[in-house]
Amino acid sequence: MKYTALIVDDEPLARRSIRKSLRNFPEFTIVGECGDGASAVAAVRQQRPDLLFLDIQMPESNGFELLAELGKDAMPVTIFVTAYDRYALQAFEAHALDYLLKPYSEDRFRDAMVRARRTVELGNGAAHARQLSELLQQLSRKEEPLERIPVPCKGRFLFLNVRDLDWIEAEGNYLRLHSNGASHLIRGSMNEMEARLHRAQFMRIHRSTIINLERVREVQPWFRGHHRVIMHNGQELKLSRYQKDKLRLLLGKEI
Repeated sequence: MKYTALIVDDEPLARRSIRKSLRNFPEFTIVGECGDGASAVAAVRQQRPDLLFLDIQMPESNGFELLAELGKDAMPVTIFVTAYDRYALQAFEAHALDYLLKPYSEDRFRDAMVRARRTVELGNGAAHARQLSELLQQLSRKEEPLERIPVPCKGRFLFLNVRDLDWIEAEGNYLRLHSNGASHLIRGSMNEMEARLHRAQFMRIHRSTIINLERVREVQPWFRGHHRVIMHNGQELKLSRYQKDKLRLLLGKEI
């Protein structure tokens, strides 16, 4: 039997690694590779792959959002690929869903493929889709807003209190957390971070910027409908004109 596979990962090296490992499974033909959620949704709907390799953490949207957009009836058998998300890994195991934790070994890849191939061969896609739907429901109500964030520092992890954040900015596949004059780089997406923060305290003022409202000093008109947000330390951040009304409501003032 011949089956099809689609690879979704925003990192070219990660896609290449999966492509290389799949050579040991000639019954699977790669029908496409995608580096973002939007193109992946279109590719899944068009190609209808038997197997999907899905990166969880992507810049504009994550793998869970992609599956939710596809809907239960269009979900392929999925192997998740992730750098690290303790809660997600626990959820995968609870729902008997497979994942590859980067960096993974060839033995681990083979184990995941054996399980996926068995699911495809037995025609258990509907049961797998039900497991995925249950996972999405669990994750949608999973955790209370973040209180502390672990950040790497010289081979160890420090825990940064969320209330001490000034602002967060996107840097490719990473987030830079600014706090009290220092900055810390962690892997993640703006969408994921925005969903985990207290909505009354934090706001996304631009596609690449989230601010702590308690650290805002003032908002100044700029040009062409844009504004500048001035933080308590003098840092100037650009406010998207599409977020102006939301910021006005949260600050309780006209801008």
